[in-house]
Amino acid sequence: MIQNSDDTNRRILRFPAVHPCQSVSPRTLLLDLISLSRNICDYKSKVFATQKRNAREAIRQIRILLIFFEEIRDRHDSALPDSVRLCFSELHLTLQKLRFLLEDCTREGARVWILMKCERVSTEFRVLIRTIATALDVLPLCSIDVSSEVRELVELVANQAFKAKFDVDPDDERAAKGVLAILNQFESKIVPHWIDVRRVLDYLKIRSWSQCNKEIKFLDEEIDSESSKGEEREFMLQSSLMGFMCYCRVVIFDVVDCRSNNRSDFRCNGEVLSCLNPEDFRCPISLELMVDPVTISTGHTYDRSSILKWLKSGNFTCPKTGEKLTSTELIPNSTLRKLIQKFCSDNGIPIAEPGSRSRDITRTVLAGSNAAAEAMNQLARYLAPRLEVGTGEEKNKAAYEIRLLSKSSIFNRACFAEAGTIPPLLVLLSSIDPSIQENAIAALLNLSKYSKCKTEIVENGGLRLILDVLSRGLKMDCRQIAAATLFYLSSVEEYRILIGETPEAIPSLVNLIREGNPRGKKNAVVSIFGLLLYPGNHEMVIEAGIVPSLVDLLTSSEREDLVTDSLAVLARLAEKPDGTIVILGTSALPHLIRILNSSTSRVEKEYCVSLLLSLCNNGGAEAMSILQSTPSLMASLYSLLTDGTSRASKKASSLISILHEFHSSSSTGLLAPEVPQERFVHVR
Repeated sequence: MIQNSDDTNRRILRFPAVHPCQSVSPRTLLLDLISLSRNICDYKSKVFATQKRNAREAIRQIRILLIFFEEIRDRHDSALPDSVRLCFSELHLTLQKLRFLLEDCTREGARVWILMKCERVSTEFRVLIRTIATALDVLPLCSIDVSSEVRELVELVANQAFKAKFDVDPDDERAAKGVLAILNQFESKIVPHWIDVRRVLDYLKIRSWSQCNKEIKFLDEEIDSESSKGEEREFMLQSSLMGFMCYCRVVIFDVVDCRSNNRSDFRCNGEVLSCLNPEDFRCPISLELMVDPVTISTGHTYDRSSILKWLKSGNFTCPKTGEKLTSTELIPNSTLRKLIQKFCSDNGIPIAEPGSRSRDITRTVLAGSNAAAEAMNQLARYLAPRLEVGTGEEKNKAAYEIRLLSKSSIFNRACFAEAGTIPPLLVLLSSIDPSIQENAIAALLNLSKYSKCKTEIVENGGLRLILDVLSRGLKMDCRQIAAATLFYLSSVEEYRILIGETPEAIPSLVNLIREGNPRGKKNAVVSIFGLLLYPGNHEMVIEAGIVPSLVDLLTSSEREDLVTDSLAVLARLAEKPDGTIVILGTSALPHLIRILNSSTSRVEKEYCVSLLLSLCNNGGAEAMSILQSTPSLMASLYSLLTDGTSRASKKASSLISILHEFHSSSSTGLLAPEVPQERFVHVR
């Protein structure tokens, strides 16, 4: 059999071709050459924004070879000589590389990059075609039974392949120089003329917002790849091109061509899926977009990480139907994964790739190049006035663009802060258009991750407006984004106090825990945790009635991260006697013991033992009596002494000592002694 390479994650302009197995029969090799040749010929119908002439000539020559291969297949029933097999093996390797090259030249999203690499791409065409010519030159045609006409065609291909120049197309060269001229204008702080920008886009057949967005996404992925390899020249060029394409997307294209019936509905969260069927793209367990969908034996599809957690918890039934699984095999649903990825790419929806690396955030402190920096500065100055005096659609698009551009770049956030975009974004929070309100609050969420923006938001009265969205947002997504924004603002101690002193802040967060979607619940819980870093907010959080809601999440939530966050807040509340009293007044203890005994998360176990220790310290005999009467608890505590984190081990040791002391006191009929203060251990 012929070895096949997995090119799913292949870098562009990298050709991981593989030699056929030595044991493969000439007949099998010939059939695979026919398949490869047909695949290459199919590229004739693809769009070549650049390299048109080189691609056309390469495909023409392979089409002739296809005739040759097919005639050999039809006329040769006997085995081919070994010398022929060796030539065919070399042709097979080269055709693989040519197919990869054509795939790159027609890849949507890589057009501007292929243009700027036009010299290298032309060289690749020339090298590959001449390699084919060399293989044909040593091919013993006399030992192959084919017609004289076909033999002459093959000889003609070999001769032409040696002579073919495969130079850079003059039109490609002019277009590339046009791009470089625009990048030089950015470096010189000159605003490029829109006609020059449009000329480049027209040449590359980039005619819509979504096509431009694909170019940005591709360059972003390449930048991450290059940064890990230290190729600084490539990184700087890609950064400059990304700045240029961001400029094009914002300035040239007025309409975001999402697949939504409402043209002004510029959303990048899951609700944009309403134009298809959101249930097809969401995991039934986590309710989030699936990154790696897999199908189980009942035929239902889940995200791999979610269903694995379900199975590891000892559940061997289908989460959706309750049907018992006949097998725990997880079958990748590649078709659905590609649909999700394509839809997200078309609509600017961020979604992580399975197994992808975390982005190196230090790369986003600076723009990557002077051209990219100035392009972003010009964009920020372009968008700021449109937020204030534009039409409703212009304001919406401006907020959406800031939302996208500020998501992962520290430098971009600084540009938008400097351009004065925060005050008009705050004004848009009062919009009666749900889409405008959502894009504005999401943009502010991303900006609030930057210290200077935090100050501007609060000093411009943003806290009151964000709290209004939290409690009365036009959509649930607006409310959950507002909760996340409060979390980032609460990282500043002064604002942590200010938020706690605002009467409706904490009750609104607690209400979101009760009523919100899973993401809203999580954002509200982590925001409460941030506010609890200021001791003065402790009592107000208790009075808002958060404890029963958190205990409910321990039993009802299928999201492990939400359970962990709930445990973290309960552990902090239990550090004080009033928190302990409220927690003991609920059904929390059995659930804490269950989680401690069954959870596979070391973090959850640590929070549980911290909670139990605080409850014993502050709750005395009532808590210790319940724990002491639970036989399975001690085994879990002793397990933590060796398998838990260092902090969990210390807390488990303290709790074991307390319970043993209580047991001894109870056995002698004495009252349990008061627990020494030094046994109180603060959670992290």
